[in-house]
Amino acid sequence: MNHDDDELFRRLEAELDLTGDPDAGAVLDLSKARAARHGSPDSPADPGPDSTPDRSPDSDPDGSVYLPADESAVRLVDSPAPTGPGWWARARAAKPRPVLPAWATSRTEFETAALWLAKHTLHSLAFHAVRLPWYAAVLALRAPGGFFTVLARLLRWAWDSESEALRQVAATRNDPDDYLKLSHLRDGRVRSRWILLGLGLALGPVLALIAYVVLPSWAFTLAAAAILAAFGWVNIPKDKPLISRAVVATEVERLTSTVVERALGALGIAEINKALGKGGEGIRFPAPITRDGPGWRADVDLPYGVTVTDILDRRDRLASGLRRPLGCVWPEPVPDEHAGRMMLWVGDRALNQVPPNAGPLAKAAQTSLFQPIPFGTDQRGRPVTLSLMYDNVLIGAMPGMGKTFSLRVPLLAAALDPTAELLVWELKGTGDLAPLREVAADYGSGPDDDTKAAALQSIRYVYAELERRAKVISGLPKELCPENKVTAQLAAKKSLGLHPLVLAVDECQELFADEKVGKEAGALCTAIIKRGRALGVMLLLATQRPDRDSLPTAISANVGTRYCLRVMGQVENDMVLGTSAYKNGIRATSFVKKDKGIGYLVGAGDDPQIVRSYYIDTPAAEAICKRARAARIAAGTLAGIAAGQTPQRGDRHDTLLDDILAVVPPSEPKVWSETLAARLAELRPEVYDGWTPEQVASALAPMGVETIQINRRIDGKNVNRRGIQRSDISDAVTKRDRNRDAG
Repeated sequence: MNHDDDELFRRLEAELDLTGDPDAGAVLDLSKARAARHGSPDSPADPGPDSTPDRSPDSDPDGSVYLPADESAVRLVDSPAPTGPGWWARARAAKPRPVLPAWATSRTEFETAALWLAKHTLHSLAFHAVRLPWYAAVLALRAPGGFFTVLARLLRWAWDSESEALRQVAATRNDPDDYLKLSHLRDGRVRSRWILLGLGLALGPVLALIAYVVLPSWAFTLAAAAILAAFGWVNIPKDKPLISRAVVATEVERLTSTVVERALGALGIAEINKALGKGGEGIRFPAPITRDGPGWRADVDLPYGVTVTDILDRRDRLASGLRRPLGCVWPEPVPDEHAGRMMLWVGDRALNQVPPNAGPLAKAAQTSLFQPIPFGTDQRGRPVTLSLMYDNVLIGAMPGMGKTFSLRVPLLAAALDPTAELLVWELKGTGDLAPLREVAADYGSGPDDDTKAAALQSIRYVYAELERRAKVISGLPKELCPENKVTAQLAAKKSLGLHPLVLAVDECQELFADEKVGKEAGALCTAIIKRGRALGVMLLLATQRPDRDSLPTAISANVGTRYCLRVMGQVENDMVLGTSAYKNGIRATSFVKKDKGIGYLVGAGDDPQIVRSYYIDTPAAEAICKRARAARIAAGTLAGIAAGQTPQRGDRHDTLLDDILAVVPPSEPKVWSETLAARLAELRPEVYDGWTPEQVASALAPMGVETIQINRRIDGKNVNRRGIQRSDISDAVTKRDRNRDAG
């Protein structure tokens, strides 16, 4: 380097010093720069063992950091440490899958599968047995051609014709070595094969002659027929098979993740399209797609922001994307999971195309309402039961969707319980529940005023039963009634009168919407629903007009079990299934006209479920009621209309108070029960004739009137007998009228 070069470098250094920055031109220390980003500018480049690299004096306790040198710095809110439950917590929270398949653990499903297999086998055997002569004729006609076909194949095999192509290739390549090798091998094979063929041709006739002599004629004929059939079978064209299928199998596409994604992508939901698009996260499947009954089950985690309700709104488009009928595709929300978890079940056959099933009641001898009763099947064909005892049932639907037939199922189950008392009111007037007249203690049919008035009287009787039963239960020892409710043991004691009491009103909108009796009927039914569960009283209601005017909200809000078939709107859906059912994806509006007898069942299990009720036609219902009547006669429990007796109704008990006031003047504060019974029989002989003092006491007990000891002096002697005070009757009338006004 010369002097001029030195002078040039000095001038450049002087120009750089003009910036005034002492660090200008200095080498950048990367360690210090990193420390400045994670901590204060004064932090050392190499922190000590006790320092935390992810924390600084200006950081939050969660590890988030502010850069103090710059007010526009971005706050880091995600902690670098792993968050959420650990491996052990996730393992404990995981839901184990069943070890055995459902059909192996369910007797009903196993029997159903075995029955199907037996029917399928028997059908196939019968199908081919009928066509056996045709099969034999075709095989016999084709046997000669088959013989020559077999002979030609044997000759080709003996001459080793299959290696001819290889020798031709060697000759074409002009490769004498390969050709000679192939020819030598062919000569050896041909020699040995002709020897075997000659032995076979020589021994064949001898063996046939021995078989003819030794074997019985039927065995020789069978062997000859088998050989003939074999020759004929060889000559059957491949494109024209002899044996046709006994059944035509429906080709159902296997449900795979690709098929599900294709169907979801056809719904036109932006978030799904984004997830399935380039760079998207795709669709997650938290569990494998499995075979579930007569169909496939897929658990799907929908993209963020997409709910199962969005899918239910497009169920028809989902079915189109899956290339399945609408009745085969059933998306459902999964309870206890997030709103985007969907259970998609795709059946092999539409639910409305499955043959109707009468269920086990068609052959049952007896039932017990203290046990679950059969009601129907779900989409997979699995049985669904109802626990009728300690519960009430509401069934709603449009006209003609199977509402009355669905109500008939639990009523027939109650009829088969000899201890149950049935009060049945069918206010449509078509007689759909007429078979139950054979076992019902009270029955009425028709929309006329007289029938509705009689139904109200029956409801009054049930309401009065609540009072009586409550007094009976409260007076029982704790060891007999520890839970203060009716049990099977208590119901079996006839003296207590705590047998199951079932009140059913079909087309209840005719009753509740009536101007004369509707208000009182609604108030009484509400009380029955609220208080009757523990007292062995069950109320079953069915309506084809589930709106606020026809179905009091107090009733729809307190019923425990609800079954909703097809309805047209959200209001009707929520009136039957409960508030927010439509919003939560439980929508009976998704059913179509062909889905008769199919509805949403809520309250019978932990989760809402789609159920097809058992179909019991009128002849089958009549046969069931005949068996139920015989069982009641044997048990001595046939009563009311079924026994040709006057049914017990509420008007007898309501007018009893007024009749007592009529026959007991105010000047007589106390009266003996036997005197009262005689006066009542004189007033209304058609009602009170034959009443005893004990009957008078039993009739007054539900209304809170108790008999007392009344002392009278007769012929100079004191006589004590049971009787009533007129003031107690007046108080009971006042209380009754006050309750009616409040209702």
